[in-house]
Amino acid sequence: MTSPFRHGLVLGKFYPLHAGHLNLIRTGLRSCDTLTVQVLASSVESVPASVRADWIRTEVPGARVVHAVDDAPVDYGSDAAWDAHLAVITSLLDAPVDAVFTSDAYGAELADRLDARWVRVDPARHDVPVSATAVRADPAAYWWALPAPVRAHLTTRVVVLGAESTGTTTLARDLSAHYGTPEVAEFGRTWSRIRPGGLSAPWHSSEFDLIAAEQARLEDAAAARTPRPLLVADTDVLATRVWHERYVGAPSASVADLARSRRPDLYLLTGDEIGFVQDGLRDGAHLRHAMTARFREVLNASGVPWRELHGSPTERLTAAVDLVDALDHGRPLTDPLPQAGTDAHRAGSRTSR
Repeated sequence: MTSPFRHGLVLGKFYPLHAGHLNLIRTGLRSCDTLTVQVLASSVESVPASVRADWIRTEVPGARVVHAVDDAPVDYGSDAAWDAHLAVITSLLDAPVDAVFTSDAYGAELADRLDARWVRVDPARHDVPVSATAVRADPAAYWWALPAPVRAHLTTRVVVLGAESTGTTTLARDLSAHYGTPEVAEFGRTWSRIRPGGLSAPWHSSEFDLIAAEQARLEDAAAARTPRPLLVADTDVLATRVWHERYVGAPSASVADLARSRRPDLYLLTGDEIGFVQDGLRDGAHLRHAMTARFREVLNASGVPWRELHGSPTERLTAAVDLVDALDHGRPLTDPLPQAGTDAHRAGSRTSR
């Protein structure tokens, strides 16, 4: 079946990508032989254009997705602003377009300047009642409209860590149950059970690279499916870095690099005052105090807010809930460039085809 259009264009900030954007893109994809999606980000925004482009590629693999920084003023009444935007837009096209798909009224002028047909999709947002402005203002209210990779990026993350047998798993599970979020288990314990040679074999740095990568994967997978913009994890890559020091006797540059790229919003350190329980995988109570002290040092240097919790499981949970409730649930996004004009058509603009 022949498509109505040869080459269509969808462009926007996608800041963040939501179900309305996906409806727009998929409408264009059904209507064109080829669809180009341009992610145009400004330098003041806190999510790189490349990340947003990857979101779209994941959700709509049939589209050609390109991206660029566009810091020209958002002023639909200014010829100079239009010229600056068109310079970026045309530089990203590999062929002329004959259709422009938008929900907003600026599409008429854009299509006219590209000598293309304007196809307006769901202008009143009746089909998908969401906007990026609304998402940025209240991510939790529009969590339903965000695809999995966007949820993973915006989820507020809390990590519980600590020395052996200090109640980290208990607290992490209690918090996850309290908020109704997926559990993120400690992969290092799983690996300890299945590793070649068992616990008596020497540990190698490559094992900790594996543990760190899998721990990160488990966390991101849970963040992508969490029903609210919050996730609690039982340990993370920073903790893997500390355990590498313990078992290999030296730092791991690769694990440390990964830990620096993955900064949660809050760390909760479990105190070592509770009784030690040997489960067959732990070193022993004699190491807990030194390991707790090392965690304090690493957390102080991490630049991430952290608190140390003590007391009974109930007391720890109560204190942790107070701390988590004080966080923004859904990582905030910086404001985009303000719009100078209020009308999508510049004064005296040509009539769009």
